Amino acid sequence: MAATLIRRSMSKLSPSAAPASSLILSRLHATEAQSQQVEPKAAQTAITKSFSIYRWNPDNPSKPQLHNYEINLKECGPMVLDALIKIKNEIDPSLTFRRSCREGICGSCAMNIDGCNGLACLTKIPDASSGVTTVTPLPHMFVVKDLVVDMTNFYNQYKSIEPWLKRKNPPSTKGKEILQSKEDRKKLDGMYECILCACCSTSCPSYWWNPESYLGPAALLHAHRWIADSRDEYTKERLEAINDEFKLYRCHTILNCARACPKGLNPGKQIQSIKHLQLVN
Repeated sequence: MAATLIRRSMSKLSPSAAPASSLILSRLHATEAQSQQVEPKAAQTAITKSFSIYRWNPDNPSKPQLHNYEINLKECGPMVLDALIKIKNEIDPSLTFRRSCREGICGSCAMNIDGCNGLACLTKIPDASSGVTTVTPLPHMFVVKDLVVDMTNFYNQYKSIEPWLKRKNPPSTKGKEILQSKEDRKKLDGMYECILCACCSTSCPSYWWNPESYLGPAALLHAHRWIADSRDEYTKERLEAINDEFKLYRCHTILNCARACPKGLNPGKQIQSIKHLQLVN
């Protein structure tokens, strides 16, 4: 019906309008495939970003090296972890690093990015104009391969503070949970959120100098988390266990730990609280 009306109107036009009318009619009778054709978009201009990544392979024991890789930021996600995954998938499958949740919860992808400890999944890729981005393992840790470090000593120190609820008396109601007031629960804020990524401990000079004897910011933060828990009945014993010249008092309140924590926690503040409790008790 519509095509018939258009033909009638076209017949009344002057001969000079014939080419235009024939074009309109040809479009009316175009097939579905032809009507859905879209002119190709202009190719996006590539934005190249260079990454200098620490490489070391224990199977080929030679000096560690920094390898340079270039990626197109237009074809990559916004975070450093996205860039590492792209490099591993498309450029160099031998690149080794830890990652898991990609949401800043597991702490697996902790590494040093442009001189600052952080999580690769939460660290945005700097602009291409900022130059080369350097990615290295967490500092002052034994390297297993590439960006993977040995966390054995770190976890052993965490285990040494006995990070679990310890009771001398059973719950008032057998088989029921141990209740806690809202005020007491609030005292744990700023401590329970720690994800044990080791960003704080590996940014601490005192931990660099005494990694075997000083517990470090992360372990001491968790120690205070259980000391401050109203449900725990081993407060005195916990304080005595860490009342040591090296375990606790190697902290000189440099506060690199607070600057490095990707969760915004302040381990130095919790260590100071422990020292205060040592004086009071």
